[in-house]
Amino acid sequence: MTDAATMAGLDPATLNDLLRLAGSPDLDRIQDQIRRTGGCSDPIHLAGSTKTLDSTTGTVLHHYSTDTEPGGRLRIACGNRRASRCPACAWTYAGDTYHLIRAGLVGDPTKGTPDTIRDHPRVFATLTAPSFGPVHNRPGNRPCRCGTHHPEDAPELGTAIDPGTYDYTGAVLWNNHASDLWRYFTIYLRREIAKRAGLTQKAAREQSRLSFGKVAEYQKRGAVHFHAVIRFDGPDGPDTPPPHWAGIGLLTDAIHAAAARVVVEVPPAGEHPARILRWGTQLDVQPIGAFGNGEEITEQAVASYVAKYATKAAETTGTVDRRVGNKEALILLEVPDHPRRLIEACMDLHKVYPDRKLLDWAHMLGFRGHFSTKSRRYSTTLGALRQARADYRAAQERRERGLPDLDDHPEATTLVVAHWTYAGHGHTPGETWLAANIRRDIADARETARQALSDLQAQEGDTA
Repeated sequence: MTDAATMAGLDPATLNDLLRLAGSPDLDRIQDQIRRTGGCSDPIHLAGSTKTLDSTTGTVLHHYSTDTEPGGRLRIACGNRRASRCPACAWTYAGDTYHLIRAGLVGDPTKGTPDTIRDHPRVFATLTAPSFGPVHNRPGNRPCRCGTHHPEDAPELGTAIDPGTYDYTGAVLWNNHASDLWRYFTIYLRREIAKRAGLTQKAAREQSRLSFGKVAEYQKRGAVHFHAVIRFDGPDGPDTPPPHWAGIGLLTDAIHAAAARVVVEVPPAGEHPARILRWGTQLDVQPIGAFGNGEEITEQAVASYVAKYATKAAETTGTVDRRVGNKEALILLEVPDHPRRLIEACMDLHKVYPDRKLLDWAHMLGFRGHFSTKSRRYSTTLGALRQARADYRAAQERRERGLPDLDDHPEATTLVVAHWTYAGHGHTPGETWLAANIRRDIADARETARQALSDLQAQEGDTA
């Protein structure tokens, strides 16, 4: 399993558990289960059984029970999208998000979008929050407002220069209503497009459709902003070309106008006055190029960027990645001052805005929306991608068990009878060490394969 050199420096609990595992007859199967989860950090444990029956004759074709597994349990991946909670499952989620966004940019008939989608006008828009007070930053070659040139990894970046005057209440209320701001933005965007095309809203809808794919990202100051792919389609969606008037310029102008119109009113409550929430002035809209022909960003760059941030959440600002029940816990968890003040603001505001569920989402600094969303006809769905992966694995298992392939033998219908119960989650200390090493080995293998593919593509380019 390992040697003394690699085990040096382990804490006693981990070392003792590794020695126990090394002497266990179940070690190979435990490692196999961990490997099948991709090195998941917090796997779900199931107990139960499954039978595969011939639906015509009732013959049992295959039977599996966890009674033969180590501890009578089967481990499955937790599926958590947060990289801070489970890097292995977050990698899978990021990969699915990448393919979802990419399918809406380059086209993929297997994922519901034709190859002609590349000819549709597309932009990459970034909508940000307004200022809630000056924060430490790195404004080009100039010093920060505090007079210091901060290095890139300075812990004070994004924190308030004067916490006493920073609008923590406004910041968390803005995060809490960010999804509403986005919803109103999409409504106004369609209206602004119709206005610029010289059409009624009904006529504009009959001639074109808008599709979105977006992801939420936290800035260092703890404010959410959105990155979105916005695409013009024809009247029947991605399968039809957009009308002649639907161009990049019109779409860009409409985005700026729509963002400026959005207003969300927060009613007064207790000692808190009414507020008007708007988008920030830092709105960026860039055309997306198929191969970088004069455009600053390409399809590949956009899909990679969106996927990268799909697995990151508020913990990137220094907060925690799970719910916090009270302010005392923030001290025990050693949450830094700036995110701690934001979380405390959520807890205080929960009493006067109970319908906004600010206490439940305090660890998210008030944000309660989905991190990656898309319009219905943008491309495929995460559920469809997961189902395709499950179907592939099921076909693999059928071949391993000697069962007929349903694609080759559609008449060979089967019935699966299963019974599962939850039996716990997580790893022992030694299993945690094994999972981390398996996860690292998988990541190294992926990087080797990626580099080999990149080198091959470069060689083919040189030959051409």
